[in-house]
Amino acid sequence: MSTPKITIYTPESQVRHPGKMLRAMFKDLALSQDLAWRLAVRDISAQYRQTFLGLAWAFIMPVATTLTWIFLSGSGIISVGATALPYPVYVFTGTMLWSIFMDSLNAPLAMTNASRSMLAKVNFPREALIVAGIYKVLFNGGIKVGLLILALLVVGIYPSWSLLLFPLGLLSLILVGTAIGLFLTPVGTLYTDVGNVIGFAMQFLMYITPVVFPMPKEGWVEILFRLNPMTPLILTTRDWLTGYTPEYWISFILFNVFFLFFLLAVWMIYRVSMPIIIERMSS
Repeated sequence: MSTPKITIYTPESQVRHPGKMLRAMFKDLALSQDLAWRLAVRDISAQYRQTFLGLAWAFIMPVATTLTWIFLSGSGIISVGATALPYPVYVFTGTMLWSIFMDSLNAPLAMTNASRSMLAKVNFPREALIVAGIYKVLFNGGIKVGLLILALLVVGIYPSWSLLLFPLGLLSLILVGTAIGLFLTPVGTLYTDVGNVIGFAMQFLMYITPVVFPMPKEGWVEILFRLNPMTPLILTTRDWLTGYTPEYWISFILFNVFFLFFLLAVWMIYRVSMPIIIERMSS
């Protein structure tokens, strides 16, 4: 009886043959779909099974943030500039879209940390964790989008044909969030305080993004807003939702192309680093 051939894959061998690595990546991505779906269903069920408010948790925080900023603006504690949309609609759409971005950013690290024991014991395509996180974001994001559209109809804002382009904006937010989250996952898996740093950094980033504040007209703050890659993503997606003509669609396209290649690069880093991380977690 012939001895079966055993192939051992190491991070070094993958780096030496990037073409083979890319083919293996997309092959494992295709093979991981069923497992990713099962993981997503399991986590979504666990997320809402033992909560009194259930699916309402998908939008409670964005709504609470919206009410807080409406109160601060209405009471004069904080002065915001003029917005094309009524300010409650502006901040509500902004916080909902930002929430979808943040969900996609946190998903890779959250899924990897939640699967530590499985990673140490079972050999399976790691891409399943990434895809499962995206499935969860799409599920929770669907609830948020439904509430968004309902709220716009209630206040008398009726989306136009541009609503057909709105899913592209959502996908761009998920693309960028997943790319950044996947970039931080290897380090975040080893050092838990990375999650806290992400929270602080993203809070600052939100304040220099047209989420609750309109675009500044001048000064160094305007430069920060314009250099922020999230600015064209949030503005364009909001414009498509509310029927306005996007002003930053060229930047929107350029940043999406950049983050598409960035996602591919960090996916490769994730794939190369995971065996090392799993070994350290198991030791």
